[in-house]
Amino acid sequence: MKKIVIAADSFKGSASSSEVADYLERGLQAAGSLSEITKVPLADGGEGTVTAIIKAASGRLMSSKVSGPAGGHVEAQWGLLPDHTAVIEMAAAAGFTQDRDQSVAVKSTFGVGELIKQALDYHATTIYIGLGGSSTNDGGVGMAQALGGRFYDQNGSEVPRGIAGLRDLVGVNLEGLDSRLQNVQVIGLADVDNPLTGKNGATQIFGPQKGVRSNQVAEFDKRLNRLSQLTTKVLGTDYSTMPGAGAAGGLGFGVLAFLGGRLTSGIAKMIEIVHLQAKIQNADLVITGEGRIDQQTLNGKLPLGVAQLAHKAGVPTIAVAGSVSGDVQPLYEHGFDLILSTTTSPMTVDEAIQQAPQLITQAGYRIGKMIQLINR
Repeated sequence: MKKIVIAADSFKGSASSSEVADYLERGLQAAGSLSEITKVPLADGGEGTVTAIIKAASGRLMSSKVSGPAGGHVEAQWGLLPDHTAVIEMAAAAGFTQDRDQSVAVKSTFGVGELIKQALDYHATTIYIGLGGSSTNDGGVGMAQALGGRFYDQNGSEVPRGIAGLRDLVGVNLEGLDSRLQNVQVIGLADVDNPLTGKNGATQIFGPQKGVRSNQVAEFDKRLNRLSQLTTKVLGTDYSTMPGAGAAGGLGFGVLAFLGGRLTSGIAKMIEIVHLQAKIQNADLVITGEGRIDQQTLNGKLPLGVAQLAHKAGVPTIAVAGSVSGDVQPLYEHGFDLILSTTTSPMTVDEAIQQAPQLITQAGYRIGKMIQLINR
């Protein structure tokens, strides 16, 4: 095999997409591979999106001090491309890694709005917002508050940040939103199509993994429903039922309703930006992967998008994952030719995370030896 393309997602908590590619390359070379290796770091709108896009488009990595999800301050990185496109990961300001000991009820997307203001200050004409890895459930209200929107109680006072503050919400006023937004295209990158509320909404589906207790689910869903009703009264359009409105704790709704933006597939946009199709076209093998591969991979996860693209080009695909669980046989019918786990002996999740560099490198080594066997 003369040409190998490595196009993997990050192994969350243990290795970035760039590091995964480096480790796999190291393993392949240790096995004696003489193939030309092209590394294409990828992300789906979550962790690693900014790094992957600025690397592909020769952009600048920016850093801004903004509000964290629970009110402190965090140093958030974002990207600025030569064509005045800004790339933001909402998780940089409102993700799982910040304020872990704080309740989801008080967590807000205010810092995301501050990042958008920074992008506007740098004269961005297009803003991509990755809607992945969120720790919030505020329907994008915090983001809008940072940009000049008002959400008030019966006394006309601004409600506190977070979904806790939406308990007293009686009115929405968007007249004070930053006027520069009118001349900017805002695009949310999401790969879920959940609505804002209801049994498939932001709170019901994603709330529990963020710490929403079972006795809070119905009440929080009710608050988001009130938010959508009040917003619809102002705008004349109900954005809450649109696919993806429930992404990132309802930030998808905020992008649509408060910013006048649109939502698109993070995977599809990433594949387009990095010109993956052209890079795969003349390859002999594609290696993709992410931290976990299971039946949920078929629900629009990044490795699936890569495998399907490679399959159309007639290029075999090997997927590497930190964990391979459940019945993955159906994946072999959707573009995957081989699925490998980096863990080959019993170990805890913490051990797998700590040993990720060695384990991923060893997976690359095994692939290299397999290639040699095929080439005999």
